[in-house]
Amino acid sequence: MYGCDGGRRMIHVRTCIGCRIRADSSLLLRVVARDGEVLPDPSATLVGRGAWVHPTIECLESAAKRRAFGRALRVTEALDLHNLTEVVKQKTVGISSEIPQPKG
Repeated sequence: MYGCDGGRRMIHVRTCIGCRIRADSSLLLRVVARDGEVLPDPSATLVGRGAWVHPTIECLESAAKRRAFGRALRVTEALDLHNLTEVVKQKTVGISSEIPQPKG
C-alpha cells in the first residue's frame, strides 16, 4: 500500500504485525522465515514472503504472543525468534517511546 507525501513522492505504508499500527516502511523492520527461524531483512531484499514489525521488543513480544509471525509468513511450523530478538535488543535502545501507541 502506498501513501502520498504531498504529491512529491509515494510512501510505502505497511502494518506492524505486533501493534497493528500502519507506518512508513522505513520505520519498520521486514522479517522472513528461513529453516524454522525468523530472520531480520533490513534491506527488504530477501526472497519470499515477508512481514513487517517495529524494531522494538514490545512489538516482537506482542506478535509472538498473538502468533502473528506464523500467520503473516504463512508458516505452520514453530518459529525460533531468539536471533531476531537479540538483533533488535542490540540495535534499539529507547526507540519504543517514539512509536505511536494504538488508541483505545
